[in-house]
Amino acid sequence: MPTDLGVLPPGLHVGTSSFSASDWRGVFYPEDLEPRDFLAHYAKRFRTVEIDATWHFMPNPRIVEGWERKVPDGFVFSAKVPKVITHEKQLVDCEEEIASFLDTMSRLGDKLGPLLFQFQYVSKRRDPKEYETGSRFLKRLEAFLPLLPDRYRYVVEVRNRNWLREDLTSLLAGRGIALALVDYVTMPRAEGWFEQCDPVTADFSYVRFLGDHRAMDDLVAKKRETGQKQGDWNELLVDRTREMRAWAPVLQRLSERVTDVYAYFNNHYAGYAPGSIELFLRTWEEKESGDAGGSAGIG
Repeated sequence: MPTDLGVLPPGLHVGTSSFSASDWRGVFYPEDLEPRDFLAHYAKRFRTVEIDATWHFMPNPRIVEGWERKVPDGFVFSAKVPKVITHEKQLVDCEEEIASFLDTMSRLGDKLGPLLFQFQYVSKRRDPKEYETGSRFLKRLEAFLPLLPDRYRYVVEVRNRNWLREDLTSLLAGRGIALALVDYVTMPRAEGWFEQCDPVTADFSYVRFLGDHRAMDDLVAKKRETGQKQGDWNELLVDRTREMRAWAPVLQRLSERVTDVYAYFNNHYAGYAPGSIELFLRTWEEKESGDAGGSAGIG
């Protein structure tokens, strides 16, 4: 990747959602690199990663300790809270699970970054009232938040744009918990977040580039069936230049209001997460050149 992270302001941290994709061999990782060495190699390029595996299963303390040893000082791990808490128990009667998760993740020490509570989309067909208001979700969240010790950073992600209301943002701001800005099919795009609400609810911000998972899975499957692809996530399939030009000034705006902005790219966003970061870095460089030249810049 020719573009350097040095083009970004010091408080803007970019990485990928997960580091373990075997399809990255030959394009990001050396072809013969063993999976146990992926993280150490990843950390030579990026300063942060979002751990997706912790959403699927409660993390193993030994594995977490191994992550900590493989990266240099200053590296930051963000991690998704296990789905047993967010999806299965929906924040109810999960004191034991959240305590266990926090204890395990604390083994990362100073390398532990934000912990993401990702909540599922509620469809209008399934529950029209909850789709519009998120009132039951908000009630559960308000009851759950006192369980969280103040020494960690937390993020809440919702996938119903109707829920981006003052009752949610005020609740989060009262605890210094960040609202995740997500580029996702059901959510606002770029500047639309500031039109919908004030998304800054903590001293840091958190942005996730997710895209449309179903559409991307279909596109990958079609290309594999027709012999146009050998792997799933080894190349960019969708041109996100327009989106990056819209998001760059949004991240700049966030950077001017908070100490840190964490931005993570998923493989599903454009087909290959490290390639999406490269596009973002080029777009940022373009934005900075435009600003320096006295033009209106991007966005």
